[in-house]
Order: sequence, then C-alpha cells, then structure tokens
Amino acid sequence: MRKAKSLSEQSASSVVIRAVTQFSLAGILAVVVVGFGLVIASRRVGEREAITNARNQTSVLAHEFIEPALTPGLATGDTQSLRAVDNLVTQVVLSEDLVRVKLWTTEGKILYSDEQRLIGKTFELGDDELAIFESGQIKASVSDLSKPENELERGRNKLLEVYARVSQKIGPPLLFEAYYRYEMVTRNGSRVWRDFAPISLGALAAVEIVQIPLAWSLARRLRQRQREHEGLLRNALDASDVERRRIASDLHDGVVQDLAGVALVLGGTALQPGLPPNAVAVLNESAAEVRESIGALRSLLVEIYPPNLFEEGLESALNDFAKRCVSRGVTVNVTVDVANDKQLPRPITALIYRSAQEAMRNVISHSQATTASVAVRTDEHSAFLEVIDNGVGVDLAVVDEAVKTGHFGLHALKLLVTDASGRLDLDTVPGGGTRLRVEVPLQ
Repeated sequence: MRKAKSLSEQSASSVVIRAVTQFSLAGILAVVVVGFGLVIASRRVGEREAITNARNQTSVLAHEFIEPALTPGLATGDTQSLRAVDNLVTQVVLSEDLVRVKLWTTEGKILYSDEQRLIGKTFELGDDELAIFESGQIKASVSDLSKPENELERGRNKLLEVYARVSQKIGPPLLFEAYYRYEMVTRNGSRVWRDFAPISLGALAAVEIVQIPLAWSLARRLRQRQREHEGLLRNALDASDVERRRIASDLHDGVVQDLAGVALVLGGTALQPGLPPNAVAVLNESAAEVRESIGALRSLLVEIYPPNLFEEGLESALNDFAKRCVSRGVTVNVTVDVANDKQLPRPITALIYRSAQEAMRNVISHSQATTASVAVRTDEHSAFLEVIDNGVGVDLAVVDEAVKTGHFGLHALKLLVTDASGRLDLDTVPGGGTRLRVEVPLQ
C-alpha cells in the first residue's frame, strides 16, 4: 500500500512538474516572441527618427548655410562663386554621414556638387523632385542608385537622399539634395533597441519569474483538487459496489430462498396422493414457473454483483456474462489483453465491467445482432474497452430521444466514465453494427 501510494505521489509530482514546465516554456516563448517584435518595432521607430533627423538637418543646412551662399554667378559657372559654395560645403556641410551634395535647377541641371565631375551635367528630374519646387516640402527616400545621376554614388551601398527647396536672392529657386549613409538610419534603430530592450525584456522576464511560483502553486492545488475528485469517485464506486452487494445478498437470502421454498412446496404437494390430475398439472406448472423465475433472479444477481469480478479477475467475469448472453441469442467473443487483470485498480475494473454490461444490454435489446465482440486492453496510461456488434447500427438521434423519454442507461454510463476523467464514444461501424469505445486513465 505504501509503495502504491509512493508511486501515486511520484506520478502526481511528475504531473505538476510537467504542467509548470509547459507553462514556463510557454512563457519563455512569449518573451522571445515579444522580444522579437520589440526588436522590429524599436528598429522601425529608430529608423523613422533617423529619417526625421535627416530631414531636419537638411532643412537647417539648406536655409541657414546654403541659401546665404548662393550668388548669381553660380548659374553661369563663375569659378569664384563655385569655390565659395564648395568651401562652405566641405568645411561645414559634409560629415561622416552626409556624403554628397547637389544643387539642381528646374531643368535638371546640376549647378554644384562636391563631386566636380557632376557640375554642369543635366539629368531628367522626376515628378516628386519637380513638385518640391512648387510645394517647398522636404522629402526623403532611399536612393535609386541605378539612375544615371547616381552613377558616381554606386560604390557607397545604400543611401538616403533628402530634398529641400532653396531660394536665391536673384533668380529662380534651386533644389538642394543631400545624400546620407543609410547606416545612420540602421544605427539609430539599433540605439533605440538598446535603450528600450533592457527595460522591456527585463519587465517581461520579471513577470515570468513571478508567475512561475504562482503556476507551481496553482498546479499543486489543481492536482490536489483532482486527487480529491478521484477519491470521491472511488468512494462513490465503492459505495455503489457495497450497495449492489447488499442488494444481491438480500435478494439471494430473502426472495430467492422464499421462492425456492415455494417451488419445493408446490412440487411436494403435486406428489400427494388423491389429487385430481388437473390439479397436479397446475401445481407442476406453477413449480416450473417459480423455478424459472428463480433462475432469472439468480442471473440478475450475478449481473448486479458478479462474485468473481475481483476474486477471479475481469476476464473470468466477462466470460461468465458472455455465456449468459448466448441464451438470449447473441454469441459474444471476449478478449482481455491485460498482463494481470486482477492488478487493475478496483474502480477501473468495476467501471469497465459495468460499461461492458450496459453495452451488451443494448446489443441484446436494440441491435438485432447475432454476434458481438468485447475487447479490453491497457497501455501505460489508460484502460480501453471496445464492444462491436453486427446489428443494425445506432442512430444517435434515437439515443438522445431515449434520454428524454427516461431511458438513461448510456447517458448514465457516459457520466460515470466522464467522472472518471475518461471518454465514451458511440458510432456505427462500416458495413453495419455499433461500436462502443471507452477509455479510462489508470491514474
């Protein structure tokens, strides 16, 4: 008993550990998923922030530095004007991140660039660039290095280009274009991630750490409630077993013995001399009917409480029950694939037997079957019962309607199986017939 209890406690502990482990792994997975989403979100925030900064920086450079340096001689290619703008660009404007500057006319001519080879060349401006001359907005986009005007920037990998309109004191407005290394954008995204990651992931990890003890406590409580539920189920089955045994004993020692006495009296009376032949015939017929009733009662007593269920094992009790089914027109083949069915827990043994009984009662009463099979097997975790007949099959709607009209056999059996944390399935097998399958956990 102590060994069985120890094994049960070990099993309960393993269930708790498994539940907490699954909860912890789910929490860790959630942290990883949220962390991955945080990486993406923070990088995008950082990228948007870097692009905004580039737009603001370009606006300051364009209006505070470039515009004051523009002179009419720039449009005519005056060397002194170009040199003044170039000195300003190389000393103030260009930086580690800002690597190229261009000044465009509305016709697409480059009046100035820090790359001298571009000065004086003309390229077609796109609609977005031309719209800036009208709107004055500052726009930013990833450079298309395949365009002809970007031929000399192709060796710089990915670039961010920002456009701003600049005004001349004399002459039409120009387009100021600044090229930034895109690493600036990704670098800013990484910085935002590094700033937020410790706080966010730390908070998630703290929540997970706090939840694990709570999960452990809840799992232990749940397991305790489950053990209490199993105990109540065992007590209910034991009480049912005791009551069935008491009823069987009372019937056997009372009504059956009384009827046996009546049969003896009737038989003895029929042997008295001097009785009319018709009276003798009535007495013998009555005695035979009483003896037949006694036989039916004894069969009923065996069904209520089979004396060999726990003493001789489940297979023996099922075989005895199968023999009684033959007299009612159904041949039953019993297969019990259990190493030692006497070692099955008593509640499981009783539930499997009662399930087989109820299934066979339905086979005899409703299926019009001539043969049936009763198979019992176990694996490491569960016990299984399968009853298959060759009858007309089952209509689940009829079963449900039977419950409404007061026939609770299968419904009550399903409740018993469910209370034992098991499962009962009923369906029609291909080719006709009905299959009832019960699965009950051994623990």
